[in-house]
Amino acid sequence: MAEDTQRLTTAQAIVCWMAAQFIEIDGTEHRLFGGGFGIFGHGNATCLGEALYDHRAALPLYRGQNEQSMGFAAAGYAKAWLRQRIMFATASAGPGTSNMLTSAALAHANRLPVLFLCGDGFVTRLPDPILQQMENFHDPAFGVTDAFKPVSRYWERIVHPASVLQALPAAVATMLDPADCGPAFLALPQDVQGWAWDYPAAFFEKTMHRIRRQAPDVAEIAEATRLLVGAERPMIIAGGGVQYSRATAELAAFAETHNIPVVETIAGRANLVATHPCNIGPLGITGSTSANAIAERADVILAVGTRLQDFTTGSWTAFDKGARIIGLNVGRQDAAKHRSLAVVGDARLGLEALGAALGGYRGPDGWMGFAQAERRAWDGYVAQNVAHGDNRPNSYAQAIGVVNALCDPRDRIVTAAGGLPAEITANWRTLGVGTVDVEFGYSCMGYEIAGAWGARIAQDQLEPGREVVSFVGDGSYLMLNSDIYSSVLTGKKLIVLVLDNGGHAVINKLQGNTGNASFNTLLEDCPTIPVPFGVDFVAHARAMGAEAERVAGPAELAAAFGRAQAADRTYVIVMEVDPRSGWTDEGHAWWEIGTPEVSSRDSVRAAHESWEAGRTRQRQGV
Repeated sequence: MAEDTQRLTTAQAIVCWMAAQFIEIDGTEHRLFGGGFGIFGHGNATCLGEALYDHRAALPLYRGQNEQSMGFAAAGYAKAWLRQRIMFATASAGPGTSNMLTSAALAHANRLPVLFLCGDGFVTRLPDPILQQMENFHDPAFGVTDAFKPVSRYWERIVHPASVLQALPAAVATMLDPADCGPAFLALPQDVQGWAWDYPAAFFEKTMHRIRRQAPDVAEIAEATRLLVGAERPMIIAGGGVQYSRATAELAAFAETHNIPVVETIAGRANLVATHPCNIGPLGITGSTSANAIAERADVILAVGTRLQDFTTGSWTAFDKGARIIGLNVGRQDAAKHRSLAVVGDARLGLEALGAALGGYRGPDGWMGFAQAERRAWDGYVAQNVAHGDNRPNSYAQAIGVVNALCDPRDRIVTAAGGLPAEITANWRTLGVGTVDVEFGYSCMGYEIAGAWGARIAQDQLEPGREVVSFVGDGSYLMLNSDIYSSVLTGKKLIVLVLDNGGHAVINKLQGNTGNASFNTLLEDCPTIPVPFGVDFVAHARAMGAEAERVAGPAELAAAFGRAQAADRTYVIVMEVDPRSGWTDEGHAWWEIGTPEVSSRDSVRAAHESWEAGRTRQRQGV
């Protein structure tokens, strides 16, 4: 008996297959692909565009303004959905595709699933050289799409219609794998997109996916239990993997039951609400004095769902050199970092197994009391830091404090680059679990608005009626702002707070901290700018259809934020902040950066010696 087949083009088969993919989340069925973002050109409009048109209801396509920002939006969507649902992003061959390299890198660094469907050259090579082709005479098949290999978890060039039978399931398996999760990239040659083939009809049957939970090894749990029971000063580092495992409730219960203080990474911000008694604050270079105080004293550290990035570890100076680390992580490489005792497994299942093995064990009351006292002191500092009045110059912290006081507990906060990740991490008091997105895996300028747009699309599906608030500096705004227009066009309202400090002020601060002169960071310190002037961000935002206003300071910001909450479309608020005063200067750990060993400047030499002195605490590979 002949097998049932469907004759489809390669592009039609890709789209039909995506439309047939579903995922079960908490007993509810959802489409795996929430849709996609697309900019059409000659390399994807005629074939892939034709196929997407016929599935425009099942796979809604959002028209982007910039290819890089489409990838950022897809990442923001995936993060809001805790990596359980995916958006695709499609661009034409040539510059459209190369524009998405940075967004693929962001998704890779943050372990976020995004499917990139990009136009490519012709497999036959009959029309070569073609429009927008890079001719590599040593390897004619080597082109722009090959540049995505180091920034993709899965990469394939589709060279025949039958290739998608293997490529599509493999791409989705990668994107849904808790350990290997990241972007998948499919290069789609322009001729192959239109080639037809008789596909088995079964390939397009409805498929239900579920996220795998890997149970930890019994022996690894036993060894981790032995270490924890023997600890005098245990501590938990809670990373972003806690949220992706949907283990925040289990984390809170584990910490309460066993009386162990918890500190959060940047990706793990909002694992616990600010008022949770076990929440001692954010850890690391842009952390808190409270978290760093217990980190340097802890003798056993349970690191859950974290890749232990340098901003978490203080470039490995944040911990005592004799402290033992238990790495509970679904990724085996992450679990074993720096000679950690690896417990490879899902965060939720791992915490449950550890809790059962620990039984009635509780950490010392004196240790928890010390940690909570440190947290109270930190809370006092933050309260003063975010306060305004007394003719203090405008600061990031003050703006954060105003918004924090007015937000709903389920509103989502998004930021990414410049000084704001540090200021949000230190000063934001989490109101609701899982509501803070500080993109600091790649810390990419431009994610603030584009990622917020993607998050808002997800928010409308998850918790309609809640706001998405983007904190963005003037530098990031100027680099990538066009999704203000996208958000207005699509009716996905954002509140965008533009904090204008006249340039790249946090790097100017770094220049000063390392003995360097202010140079090419603040507009006023650029020798090639004869007369600096600021941008009228209000007029610019209004030109893209948003409502916008400028406020003089925190007092006016509160009233403006209320108007933004009441608005029915994207609302941009602009406030100038001082580029040199008002930074959060407490709570920092050491950070290894390159400083000149020789210099003609005394200040640079002195800063180098001071910086190197901090290295004495560094755990070098242990």
